[in-house]
Amino acid sequence: MSNLDQLIAAAGPDIAAHANPHPGPDRFASAADGDRAYVLEAVHEAYLLHYGEPRAFVGMDADLRLLAGDALYAQALARLAELGDVEAVAELADLISLCAWAESAGRRELVDALWNASARRLLGGAGPGARAEVAARLAQSDA
Repeated sequence: MSNLDQLIAAAGPDIAAHANPHPGPDRFASAADGDRAYVLEAVHEAYLLHYGEPRAFVGMDADLRLLAGDALYAQALARLAELGDVEAVAELADLISLCAWAESAGRRELVDALWNASARRLLGGAGPGARAEVAARLAQSDA
């Protein structure tokens, strides 16, 4: 079962009523760490509910999309907290806040780089993560 399918299955009834029967492939697949991959997928779907086109859920009005996104953020971070994965909680908190900043500052071009940096950090242990990625890119643009 894909992470998106698991996410749909775990959704509460108000959100599950909007489940997409064919959400497509996971963006963050990792056999090495199922919990982190699932949580990264859930946080990405929450981001898409807030700022883009979600894959797992369809037909929500704007208010329900915001609430559903918040619920997915909370569910994902709670799962990591229960596992005691403080490093992943910190990385995802950085990712969520930096993506929100990029959207509000009109710097949408940074968003994919932030997601990729966090995915490398969380799924492969390589790279410094989203906070260092945005700092490096901002330093390049200021130069």
